Order: sequence, then structure tokens, then C-alpha cells
Amino acid sequence: MDKKFYSGFVSIIGRPNVGKSTLLNRFTGEKIAIVSDKPQTTRNKIRSVVTDEDYQIIFIDTPGIHIPKSKLGEFMVGSAESALNEVDCVLFLIEPDKKCGPGDLSIIERLKKVKTPVFLIINKIDKIKKETILEVIDTYRNLYDFAEIIPISAVSGDNTDTLLGAVKKTLPEGPMYFPADTMTDQPERQICAEIIREKLLHVLEDEIPHGIAVEIMSLKSRKDKEMVDIEATIYCEKDSHKGIIIGKGGKVLKDIGTKARHDIERLLGSNINLQLWVKVKKDWRDSDFLLKNFGYSGKN
Repeated sequence: MDKKFYSGFVSIIGRPNVGKSTLLNRFTGEKIAIVSDKPQTTRNKIRSVVTDEDYQIIFIDTPGIHIPKSKLGEFMVGSAESALNEVDCVLFLIEPDKKCGPGDLSIIERLKKVKTPVFLIINKIDKIKKETILEVIDTYRNLYDFAEIIPISAVSGDNTDTLLGAVKKTLPEGPMYFPADTMTDQPERQICAEIIREKLLHVLEDEIPHGIAVEIMSLKSRKDKEMVDIEATIYCEKDSHKGIIIGKGGKVLKDIGTKARHDIERLLGSNINLQLWVKVKKDWRDSDFLLKNFGYSGKN
């Protein structure tokens, strides 16, 4: 008798900067989604695949749900909301050290239209006292009938195995949608661009990251297969931002390139020759043409 196999799709949602991408990377064991301490780091839905002997889970990391201020923001929120449909389970991440504000209440109102099980995931429990966790549980259980309430730390891994086990129980019998060694449906070019953007988020001042995009212009392996040449363009909205990104004597841009190269080498398993360029594209976040060019429009 054939062994039963279970598979399904799980959305990870929440306000910006609650740890959705960190949790996704914890499940896959690899850096698939970029991580920073700045809100709205994730701009697109990212599908990551976790496969074991008897199950396959396709996790969907989404942009943080927020009030959009540009066409890019509208796309990001639309991307997050569309991930609530046609999935087998929804993970709603919150931070325990912040009160349930308008953002969380807005998400809960959206969740009331969802028919699939919704788990409340209280992340970053390593930063607070146990009594606070209990207070958070009491607050949220009165707002929505969650299928499970699970406190975790995506950074340390505390209780993430328990969460994974609970998610597995929601999966129906189904096929293996992706080959067993697949970790993500994102193309290499897109992951490389996001890694570069992550380093920009880490290095730059607060007002600049929301106005940057990265496009991989060329990605080619040399004949000896020991080196991959990558050319990438960093787009920003102001001439003054271009100067900050490059830095005095090109120091900042060099630092960004060095940090990105290390992660890309790990991703591709090859030495990388990375060339970065900086160009100004004013108001690109409100340009349908440029948003599409950067992969931030259309169906997700």
C-alpha cells in the first residue's frame, strides 16, 4: 500500500517588520527572503518550499499590510491580500511587545472572510516576559477564533518545530508540486536582486530604502564554470540619494557589493564578480512601466 503524501499552501501575513521573512528562512534553512529592520522589506510574494518524506509545504511570504502611499504600495498590499485566498492555512504573525493597533485590527477584519484555519503566531518571544505573552493571548483570542495560538522565536527557532507540526496537520492529501530539492519558485536573478537590495536596506539611511529598486542586467557563467559575472543597476529617485548610495570615493557602494557578493556566492555555489551601477529614476514607484519592469506589477 502506497504511503500517503500531504501537500498544501500556507500564507504568512502580518504588519511590516514582524518577522515573516525570518520565519520563512527558518523553515527552509536558507536565505530565500531578505531580512532587515526596516518596514516593507518584502515587496512581492515569495514562495518557499519545505519537503519531507510524507509532506510538502509551499510557504508564501507576503509584504506587510499597510496603508499604501504609491502604486508600489498598492501592489504590495494587493499581493498580501491575494495570498489569503486558496490556501490551506494562514499564519498571522504579531509582535508581543506592541499593542493590538489599527493595523492588526484591519488584518483581523480581512481574516474574518477567510474560511481556512488561521494560526496566531506570537513572534519574538525571546524578547519579553512570559506574563506578557499570556496577556497578548487573552487580548487576541477575544478578537478572532484562531485555530491555534503559538508563541515562537523565528530568530532562535524556539517552538518553530511545534508550529511546523501544527501546520502539517492542516494539509490535505495531495501531490508533490515541486521537485524535492526545490527551495523556492523565485528565479536566481530575482533572488540576487533582492540580496543586493537587502544590503542597501542595512547600510542606507531610513528615507532612502523605500525609493530604491535593483535590476540584474546580466548574469553569465564563464566557460570554466568557476566564476559568474553579474551586472546590476541600483535605481533611486533623487540625485542626492545617488551620492549617498555611492559614498565618498565609492566606499558605500563597495561595501554593499562586498556584503551582497558573499551571500550570492553561497546561493549560487560559485565565485562572483559583481559590478554595481547607480541610476536615478524619479518617481519610479508611481510608474506603471517601471513597476512592471522591476517585477512589481501584474499577477502574483
